Amino acid sequence: MSPAPATTAPPTRLVQVGSILVDITMRVDAMPALGGDAVARDTRVAVGGGFNALLAAKRQGLAAAYAGRIGTGPFGQMVSTALGREAIDMLGSVTADGDNGFCVVVVDGSAEHTMLSHAGVEGHLGEHDLEALRFDAGDMLYISGYDLAYPHGPVLAAWLAASKSPAGMIFDPGPLAAQIDSGLIEPALRRARWLSLNAQESLDLTGESDQRRAARALLERGPDLAGVVLRDGAAGCLLALRNGGTEVVPGFAAEAVDTTGAGDCHVGAFVAALARRCLPGQACRYANAAASIAVTRWGAATGPTLAETEQLLA
Repeated sequence: MSPAPATTAPPTRLVQVGSILVDITMRVDAMPALGGDAVARDTRVAVGGGFNALLAAKRQGLAAAYAGRIGTGPFGQMVSTALGREAIDMLGSVTADGDNGFCVVVVDGSAEHTMLSHAGVEGHLGEHDLEALRFDAGDMLYISGYDLAYPHGPVLAAWLAASKSPAGMIFDPGPLAAQIDSGLIEPALRRARWLSLNAQESLDLTGESDQRRAARALLERGPDLAGVVLRDGAAGCLLALRNGGTEVVPGFAAEAVDTTGAGDCHVGAFVAALARRCLPGQACRYANAAASIAVTRWGAATGPTLAETEQLLA
């Protein structure tokens, strides 16, 4: 079954379909050798995963919603509290059969992070969960490659392949993309209106050695793609449009403290800028600015407000 044509209207809401979990973040001077140990200088426990992008979009002025499961354990209660505090709508279900998962994040002295994730109830969406969801043309669905790697990956891929929803979709394959079966990746690529991933992931996913060729190769794999955004840290991002050229959108220098969630923040800010009717290149500039602010802050879900972003842009 062919997916419905993606909407070209500005989005009115970002909807994360998949998973929100809790980040247990520790900061160390350097990663220990295999079998070694290290004492963390700082620790933080906060809601992360898909929440990063939703919070970034909300702080940039766009409505947001979570279409996933929440457990009744302590992590699930943290997720519910965070969504309520930020006025992010809950479209999924609360399940009593377990708790949300967690991700252990270790940030070293270079501000780079290493992650180990364990899926809880949020990683076990069933067909009935997805079929019960209803979206409109103003929704921009956010799908992460993590959810294709989680236990519900085959169910999610099948739903994407069969969906006739009028909603648009932005897909971030994530760092596990090269490890995910192509049969799960392709439905997401074919359904997506926008693709956002980091530059190295684009090379891993396509086998290309050049970012521009990788971007064009990805456009060929997504018939409904309007464009591809290749994020490249402080260097900014490469924007490749189907009906246009390819341009580098410069980034912003920043004293990075923690890069965790920077890509999610970029996605949320990009979609929020599209909602304000920014052109794609302009939306990338907002996203670059927002992400550059987020990395100067410690822990998960640190996306800036629109006012903070515009102050940097000014």
